[in-house]
Amino acid sequence: MNFDKSKKLYEESVNFLPGGVDSPIRAFKPYPFFVEKAKGSKLFDVDGNEYIDYCLGYGPIIFGHANETIIKESIEQIELGTAYGVPSEKEIILAKEVINRVPCAEMVRFCNSGTEATMSAIRLARGVTKRNKIIKFEGAYHGAHDAVLVKSGSGMAGKPDSPGVPEDATKNTILVPFNDKEAMTKIINENKDEIACVIIEPIMGNIGCVPPRDDYLKYLREITESNNILLIFDEVITGFRLSKGGAQEYYNIVPDLVTFGKILGGGFPIGAIAGKKEYIEQFAPSGSIYQAGTFSGNPMSINGGIAAFKVLNDKFYKDLHDKGEYLRNGMSNILDDLKLDFQINGAESMTQVYFTEHEVYDYETAKLSDSEGFLKYFHKLLENGVFIAPSQFECCFLSGKHSKEDIDKTLEAMEIAFKEL
Repeated sequence: MNFDKSKKLYEESVNFLPGGVDSPIRAFKPYPFFVEKAKGSKLFDVDGNEYIDYCLGYGPIIFGHANETIIKESIEQIELGTAYGVPSEKEIILAKEVINRVPCAEMVRFCNSGTEATMSAIRLARGVTKRNKIIKFEGAYHGAHDAVLVKSGSGMAGKPDSPGVPEDATKNTILVPFNDKEAMTKIINENKDEIACVIIEPIMGNIGCVPPRDDYLKYLREITESNNILLIFDEVITGFRLSKGGAQEYYNIVPDLVTFGKILGGGFPIGAIAGKKEYIEQFAPSGSIYQAGTFSGNPMSINGGIAAFKVLNDKFYKDLHDKGEYLRNGMSNILDDLKLDFQINGAESMTQVYFTEHEVYDYETAKLSDSEGFLKYFHKLLENGVFIAPSQFECCFLSGKHSKEDIDKTLEAMEIAFKEL
């Protein structure tokens, strides 16, 4: 493949953007390719290279790039205006759709991003319970706001991951390992009168793809309920991806609050906090807990979400399920044939392969993976027209537009990569 134009653009971009990118995960050596357009399951870069895309904007493009239904309705909305600063009827329509689909949702507050949603949900939990401490899981990513930008460290308040975040901002954040009932029980017993909430990615999508073990989510629901601790599902990744009602429908567990982003906007920026009415209505102006955003509920994002839900029907999810099974079975067969003892984790349209012989069930076991080997695998796939996120600790996603031919070509590229590695 030729990357001359991408190289030139990168050399220019580092003069104007830190590291040449607007988000650190987009950077990889020697330089990232620059996209010109996207359609269906494909990305097309400025040098004319074509890639089957399993990154999909880190999850939100479940319906495929430039989906016809969403594009058509978005063009109609553009002609009506892109920002109002006052309410519109479509906000009610999308809120009703979320409530109809999501088990815990009785009321919705729209915002502008997943980060904003998790930050506001934690503030709401603290305001409702009059408690300050929160529990998050080692390796979980809930956005780049101070309280959750914390390093791993089981059972103790963590130190900030980034300069610029005061230690005081994370002193009330307690870390526990995922899928570990004993650790969670111990922490809650020691702090139960001080804990406002437990926030969890039902499937950990920021250490690759790590589903919950057995009845772990059921246990978590029971222990939080019995201790008057709010349970927050961060479904910025899993929301409307695992099923019509997200992970809580998929696993039949009803949290108190849920946060959304990504898919909910039909490809446009959006976030949302939903949950029991007694909690959500405590947001201002009906309540005293402040949450606001000038661009919240903007008509482009709201309209994009309404259009997206027209695509995300039962048949769509059945087809996506079959594609996920087909991809993982194909990967497993390749690894078996090559006698490579790597781990494949996944659920529905989410998948990741770990370069380790150890079962991956939490952050510590994920870190046992050969991340350098994974980067070589990433580059070999890229050479063969397949794009995945350039990190062992991100997830691969399927869309409604990925065809059997796409997946077969991907499996061929994977076999070449695994053989060479």
